[in-house]
Amino acid sequence: MSRLSRDDIVAGAGRRFALYGYHGTSMRDLGDDLGILGSSIYAHIGGKQELLVAVVERGASFFETSAAHALDSATQPLEILRLLISGHIDVLIEHRSEARTYLTESFFLAEDERTKIIAARDAYEQVFADTIEAARDAGEARPDLDPRLAAIYVLSILNAIERWYDGHGRVSRENLIEDVSSFVRRGVCGEA
Repeated sequence: MSRLSRDDIVAGAGRRFALYGYHGTSMRDLGDDLGILGSSIYAHIGGKQELLVAVVERGASFFETSAAHALDSATQPLEILRLLISGHIDVLIEHRSEARTYLTESFFLAEDERTKIIAARDAYEQVFADTIEAARDAGEARPDLDPRLAAIYVLSILNAIERWYDGHGRVSRENLIEDVSSFVRRGVCGEA
């Protein structure tokens, strides 16, 4: 057997946290998943909380990278919004374990780490709000729209996808992105 790296252990922890939650994961279970003794994990990591921090930070970075890509790839607010939606869905699908852990288990971080993650989450949400506000200010979105609330609505729709979409049903990834983008656009723009 080849030696496991810290990244291997963090990835394994992400899978286990996503399936069983932080409190439903023991180092022994993680060791069993990785084919090593649970105590051997401590050669790479300080403890379960450190693993949670690493997985949640990884999830946050995937979302941050997708937002940066959207902002770098387009200039029109509604196109940026579409790319934000597409990028968010891509993270949910391609990095399911990290995304699920970030969305559902970050509440179990120690206070300092939780504060950092909440700040990162708020900054990510603000990208959506700023984009929606830019669309409203450009006359492309409903004038009565509250950008902050609209961003929360959009992210709530997107985050729910993690719970039901598996890629094997009747909706392809491309159709999912198109359907959600169209749904959000109608709400933001007031289109029938």
